[in-house]
Amino acid sequence: MTRLQQRSHNRTALPMMYIGAGLTAIAALFPFVDRATTTVLADHIKASYPAYEPGAIDTAVTAYLVILSTVGVLGLLGWVGTIWAARAGKRWTSWLAIGLLSIALCIAIAALTVQDTSGDVGLAPLLGWLLILPCVPGLATVALWRRAG
Repeated sequence: MTRLQQRSHNRTALPMMYIGAGLTAIAALFPFVDRATTTVLADHIKASYPAYEPGAIDTAVTAYLVILSTVGVLGLLGWVGTIWAARAGKRWTSWLAIGLLSIALCIAIAALTVQDTSGDVGLAPLLGWLLILPCVPGLATVALWRRAG
């Protein structure tokens, strides 16, 4: 594939990448913007660990928010790097996208399925599903490249 063909394929996928970056930002900021989400997370922790004192629940909520923020920032860095590589016409861009999508899917699936010591899923399901959201345009991006290639 020539460099011109590569850039053409990359341009068709760029809108999906921008959408993915936007959804990643929304998913990362959502728990901070919507206070009901932190309440859902606190209620989930309280239901899983009824013996926890309010301070311990607040600490667990804060820990989850830090983890989700870190995942969001890393996700945004991944999107920005992939967008840069696509715009620059790098041949390895599709491989980068596939690798980052694989990592994102593993993190999202783990958030939805991993059980903590109480036997419940560790992360409140609403927040786990928010991690899936940016994977959809990631899948579309990879599919566009596979179809074009």
